[in-house]
Amino acid sequence: MYKSKLIAIVILVLFSLLIFKVETIAQTACAGTKDLNENTTASLIQGLNSDNDGLQSSCAYWLGEYRINEAVIHLQKVLKNDESESVRISAALALFKIGTPSAIFTVKQAGSFDVSERVRRLSSIFYSVYLDEFRDNENRIEEKGWLAGKN
Repeated sequence: MYKSKLIAIVILVLFSLLIFKVETIAQTACAGTKDLNENTTASLIQGLNSDNDGLQSSCAYWLGEYRINEAVIHLQKVLKNDESESVRISAALALFKIGTPSAIFTVKQAGSFDVSERVRRLSSIFYSVYLDEFRDNENRIEEKGWLAGKN
């Protein structure tokens, strides 16, 4: 009885240490990904020019996730010219996430003029979400009185 309790405690301690170690490794890995080097950015941009739709979509996703401003022009070209709907949608989402005025304008244009109904619909949704977030921020600024110099 005593021996089985001791084994259970040892297993619990080892399991706890394992979870702690995995969590520490994951936090370190996530912290390291915030600062992308030039080679990684260049590789992601280069991946947008691939013939592989999956690679293009994945690269667009990560460029948006990391908000790589240098990729805006490349993503705009993909959104305007690529044959694949899914790749164009990934580019629109990435541009939405990057959020520069030029990127948002391109998403807005795709929502109106893309040849694919699916790309137009999703781009319009991305643009609507952007407008909603913009209005929410504007309302918060007005509530705080920052524009009127009340603060």
